[in-house]
Amino acid sequence: MNTEATATAEQTRSVLNSLAAVLDGIRDDQTDDPTPCTDYTVADLRSHVVGWATAFGEGFGDPEGQAPDASSIAVEGSGAEQVRAAGDAIVAGIEGGGAERELKLADGMAMPGGMALAMTLWEYQVHGWDLAKATGQDWVPADQPLESSITFADQMLTPDFQGEGKPFGPRVDVADDAPALDRLVAMSGRDPEWSPGA
Repeated sequence: MNTEATATAEQTRSVLNSLAAVLDGIRDDQTDDPTPCTDYTVADLRSHVVGWATAFGEGFGDPEGQAPDASSIAVEGSGAEQVRAAGDAIVAGIEGGGAERELKLADGMAMPGGMALAMTLWEYQVHGWDLAKATGQDWVPADQPLESSITFADQMLTPDFQGEGKPFGPRVDVADDAPALDRLVAMSGRDPEWSPGA
């Protein structure tokens, strides 16, 4: 068993459980509000995180590594139970060898399972922050997974993927000794000082 991947999967489940609590805390009057992920409202981003978390969980568990189409997965209620279930599925899938095989997405793209897992941890720490910031909730991931995601994101966010008009906005400057969460979201193209009314 890949103990490093198992540890990352457990960290991902912990992040998803925290994200589920944020989803439960979203009020009905907040669903059309903006988020730091500028292309998404709160409702849009909730659909995105539920769909992709579910798809990753099923993909890691599939013997062929095939994930379903995330856009076909509907949010049920707040989406919190789906996200918690996805965390459990990710851990089970990685324990079953999901990090050692390719993860194949519905659009035909494929990536090594270990890379997909690290990407999932990074994505949900940032999207948890997005939703918490947008809805006035707390978001306090553990430092160690944040530092791991900072290292991973720094390698992944090449000029091909980051900048104006690209999947990730330009990096935001923060102090080298800023908190790990601020450094991660800034690296991912978010302003740590973002607020809904700004």
